[in-house]
Amino acid sequence: MSNVCEDHIFSQVFKDHSRTVFNYIFYKFGNEEKAHDAVQEAFVKLWQNCAKVSPEKAKSYVYTVANNLYLNVIKAEKVRLRHADSLVKDRTNESPEFLMEEKEYKEKLDNALDALPENQRTTFLLNRIDGKKYAEIAEMEGVSVKAIEKRMHLALKSLREHIDGI
Repeated sequence: MSNVCEDHIFSQVFKDHSRTVFNYIFYKFGNEEKAHDAVQEAFVKLWQNCAKVSPEKAKSYVYTVANNLYLNVIKAEKVRLRHADSLVKDRTNESPEFLMEEKEYKEKLDNALDALPENQRTTFLLNRIDGKKYAEIAEMEGVSVKAIEKRMHLALKSLREHIDGI
């Protein structure tokens, strides 16, 4: 019987899930360094417990451990989502007016996302940025698909109220 202690299985689990686990925690923390730390620690714990965790349960295990690490840190800190700056610095063909409007829109979007409750923000970003289906998000969050649909509905409603044109 195969188990996660086999290098090729552990490597495959890491390859298949580390990026999504990182994004999941990053959307919650808003901090790349903490997200990297949580992912690394979650996979270290998976390796330490590899004999106890079946390959089928490895994905769920890593999400749970990473999420618990997040919850432990969140007790001590205020969460603020910081987006990587998506503006390209060396544009030559854009007018100053366009760049100013784009910057203002990005600030409005950041503020609107910051104003969302953490569970709505995470759901929205996993769906819209990572392209995760509601069922996948529900599995990650340990809730029903209906709950994810409700979160998404509320997130979109709130974002529309904060920003025209989303």
